Amino acid sequence: MQIRVGGLCFMQNPVINKSKGRKMTKKLAALTLSTALVAFAAPVFAQNQGDWTVGVGVGYLDPKSDNGSLAGLDADVDSDTRPIFTAEYFVRDNLGIELLAATPFSHEVTLGGSLDAGTVKHLPPTLSLNYHFPTNSVWKPYVGAGINYTIFFDEKSALGDLELDNSVGLALQAGLDYMVTEKGAVRLNVRWFDIDSDVTLNGADIGTAEIDPWLVGVSYVHRF
Repeated sequence: MQIRVGGLCFMQNPVINKSKGRKMTKKLAALTLSTALVAFAAPVFAQNQGDWTVGVGVGYLDPKSDNGSLAGLDADVDSDTRPIFTAEYFVRDNLGIELLAATPFSHEVTLGGSLDAGTVKHLPPTLSLNYHFPTNSVWKPYVGAGINYTIFFDEKSALGDLELDNSVGLALQAGLDYMVTEKGAVRLNVRWFDIDSDVTLNGADIGTAEIDPWLVGVSYVHRF
């Protein structure tokens, strides 16, 4: 089957069902959030004011299932997995300011379920204020909120000159650290980002991409 856009003719690709992957992402998010909220007991150990932590891991970024409408067609942005990095400074006991960075995530964008609209890369630097619950166990949950600044670049499309505007939005997270040594921990966390980007094609506004992804991450975190 063919789709004609602006005088150009494109063949449709088979529709890819991402519902299973997104259901799994939501289950992981719910598990991490619920565990982080109930896995703490009486306070004994704390992250001390002046401490630093650095984390290195991998993150699976999964945009929401409905990514808005572009050029009158339903848009779909696929998932990607990349290395992620964090650095956190504790301004008070148990209260830290964290910066999230990553290598560029890459996404394919389809329209109408099967029309290949192009590819785009983005960087998701995020600044958050985190509260780490003090516990008397090796399990240490935390929650955080902050600001995400998403930088889109390297847009490519056979349809023409594709551009996505950078985005500023809310970022929320919850996580759980498992202490493997006195200063080292394995971290599982889930983040949600409010990411909306105005999209232009050949200089014309064709709509807004509503990405709003979940990021599920696993990292090793070391405290200094």
